[in-house]
Amino acid sequence: MDDAPEPVFSHFGICVSDLERSLRFYCEGLGFEKAESHAIGSEFAQLMEFPDVAVTSQFIRKGQTAIELLAFEEPAPFGPRARRAVNQLGLTHLSFRVRDVAATAARVVELGGAIVEVSRTTIDLGGTALEFVYCTDPDGVRVELMDLGG
Repeated sequence: MDDAPEPVFSHFGICVSDLERSLRFYCEGLGFEKAESHAIGSEFAQLMEFPDVAVTSQFIRKGQTAIELLAFEEPAPFGPRARRAVNQLGLTHLSFRVRDVAATAARVVELGGAIVEVSRTTIDLGGTALEFVYCTDPDGVRVELMDLGG
């Protein structure tokens, strides 16, 4: 009989190019609160598969959801800031229920994100309008905003 505890979800990690800009985006735009922060060095280099590492780990929290924003100094962050295709293998998007899709989407743009205009979708479900739109954070991470009419 296996006595190992069941896995419990901890957090998502997102590599960011500008920690302050990402904090504003997620906290002011999506209601997260700044939480614990850690300066990470060589003690985590092996885990992160680098010869050496210097990174700020900034957690943000909203209810039971935690996101770790990772601001790398060494090695420098890299990669395209374009959103990934939703059918590309791996994590496709973060999704948030909001009361006002249009207002939240406008706030996302003010905070450095972008709206994927062609993704705006409204579905009538038994007289209840469900509204959806994809946005991106400042580094191209796909963020879904949805109002489920309730």
